[in-house]
Amino acid sequence: MRELYARIAKLAWIGPLLVRVTLGIVFVSTGWGKLHDLGGVADYFASLGIPAPGAQALVVATIEFVGGMCLLAGLGTRVAAALLVGVMAVAIVTAKLPEVHSLVELAGTIELAYLVMFAWLAVAGGGAASLDNLIVRYQPLERTKP
Repeated sequence: MRELYARIAKLAWIGPLLVRVTLGIVFVSTGWGKLHDLGGVADYFASLGIPAPGAQALVVATIEFVGGMCLLAGLGTRVAAALLVGVMAVAIVTAKLPEVHSLVELAGTIELAYLVMFAWLAVAGGGAASLDNLIVRYQPLERTKP
């Protein structure tokens, strides 16, 4: 049984990679779409009562697009994921909460699933198959003075 667990543990790098790549693809796509329809996004944000909808549309679109690219590469994963947690939190509060009537309904929203996955990446990092990991592993050791 220990041998089975040891073999499975060697595959631990797959989880963060799959989550990063899946979310990265989704958010590069949504960010790209928003960047090419900022007026429509700003109008939608205005309908939700979000202040400065034009500026917020640009900020959200940029975070989604650039954050998605960072997730794909596993570069700056924690920062990108933390920013995307903020985007999802605002999306839930402004667009989803008025539509849901129970915690179970909220738990069934894709926005909450995204928020939870981003929170996990913000805490756990991009995993072994990320540029973040590569950079940390190959940092030159600091020289100490005698």
